[in-house]
This record gives sequence, C-alpha cells and structure tokens, in this order.
Amino acid sequence: MRRETDTLRRYLDLLVDSLDHEVRGDDLARRAYLSRFHFDRVIRAAVGETPATLRRRLLLERAAYGLARSEAPATEVALEAGYDSLGAFTRAFGRAFGAPPSAYRTRRGTTFRLPAPNGIHFHPPAAVLVAAAQKIRSETMDLTEMLIEHDLALIGTMLDKAETLGDDALDRPLMLGDADVPEISERTVRELLHRLVSQKENWAASIKGRPEPNDPDRSVAGLRRRLAKIAPEWRAVVREIRERGAWDDAFIDTLCDPPETFSFRGALAHVVTISAYRRSLAIGAFRAAGVEDLGYGDPISWERARTSGAS
Repeated sequence: MRRETDTLRRYLDLLVDSLDHEVRGDDLARRAYLSRFHFDRVIRAAVGETPATLRRRLLLERAAYGLARSEAPATEVALEAGYDSLGAFTRAFGRAFGAPPSAYRTRRGTTFRLPAPNGIHFHPPAAVLVAAAQKIRSETMDLTEMLIEHDLALIGTMLDKAETLGDDALDRPLMLGDADVPEISERTVRELLHRLVSQKENWAASIKGRPEPNDPDRSVAGLRRRLAKIAPEWRAVVREIRERGAWDDAFIDTLCDPPETFSFRGALAHVVTISAYRRSLAIGAFRAAGVEDLGYGDPISWERARTSGAS
C-alpha cells in the first residue's frame, strides 16, 4: 500500500511540475515510464480524473485565485493557464465557474476551488493540496499536543536563560566535534535559537500556503517576540490537522525545485525531531557558558512540573 501511495504521489508531482510549462500528455506519460494509455488509466483509477482533466482544473483554480487577488490582465492569466487565446480561456472559465473572468473578478468571498472527485486542489501561493489516498486516516495522536507544548516551553525557557548571557557567549562558535551534523547544526547559540523559532515560522507558512517569512531580528528580545507570535499559530495549525484526522494528507510545494510532497505527519515529525536535536546542542552550549539549571530537555520532567502546578 505504501509503495502504491508513493508511486501515485510521484505521478502527481509530474503533473504539478507541468503546470508552468506547455507539455503533452504523451510527454508526461513518458516521464512516468508508462504508455499514455496506462498513465491515463492509473491516474483516473486513483483520483477519478484523467491527467488532462486534473491538470486543466488545477490551472483554472489557480487562474481564479489570481484573478481575485491581482490586477493582471485576463489575457496574461489565460496564457498562464495554458490557453492560446483569451476567448478559449473565457469559455472554459465560464463553464467551470458560471461567470466570465471579468464578472468573477468583481465577486467577493467566492471560492476558487472547483468541485472535484478527490481532495486535490490548487493551494496558494504555489502549491497543491492532496487528500490522503484512499481516505485512510490515522487515529488522533494524543502525544502531539505534549510534544508541541514541551518544545515551545523549552525554547521559551532557553530564551529566558539567554538574557543572562552576553553577546560574546551567544555568538561564540560551538565546538561540536563528532556531534556536528552540517545540515542542521548551527554554529552559535544565537543561531540555534533563531532556527528553533524560524522552523515553526517556515513550516506554518508552508502549511498555510503563504510565502516563508524573513524576520532578520536575532536579538534575544526579537526572538522572544517572534516566538510569542508564532507559538499560538503553530499550536492552531497542528490542532486543526489533528482534529481533522488529516495526518496522511499531504501538500505538494511547487516552490521547491523540483516540487516535493510532504505529508502533515512527516512535516510534524521533522519539526519535532530536528527541534529536539537543536535543543540538545543549545543545552550543551548553555552548560558550557555556566547555565546549569536547564536539565537535559526531558519532557517527563516538564510534564511532572506542569501537572504538579509548578510554573
């Protein structure tokens, strides 16, 4: 089952990657190492639409989103949607949305998503939201809230401790030795704290479908402000996914090159795991700077203190 799901997502990635390029169905099938007949049959059996129908609907949804939020000429929107002429685009758009592009643009509160036999839709600013294949859902993960709250609380405590350190200690290069993992090991305590906060900012933006933020403030006060801003949104994002039972749902982020598919489950596991690693590095650095009362980042200690009424 897992292999079939991964294969389907690879095929969907091909379709999504083609949205910004003129491509023939035969070419897409060739990239999937299938004949056109089998490629069409596999996609239609899995999602209830042929590749051409799915691609055309996603382009029209993207066009509708763009019409409602920009002043770009309809001709430009038509070309981006893959139509050779404004007339052809206007007819197709009218059939889909019940109004020509000019009238649709003046509406307020109209959804840009069209009826679909699956959960696959354009997801702004440049992604595609994909419902879980076969609608297989996981049971609610009671563990998630504790992991999220512990992570945010410990980052907040570390920012408290950072206020007791000078810039020299915060910006001193870390001696990581064998613990160095270049992809996720930052060089200083300040950078570790920044990445612990920006990780939530970036993933929340990706899941919500908006451009990643770029807040350059790495002062302790700035990091505290940023954490206070993102913490409630990050909690809400995870809570909404959990309450919908949407762990197996995924979004295809076309801002990546090439586009990548992330499940909500995988994204949260990534955040929790990488955050725990960076917190451990930061705790070690704090100890080296003389801060001895952070413990070692154990959620059991945090839970006991919380349930006993300790702050």
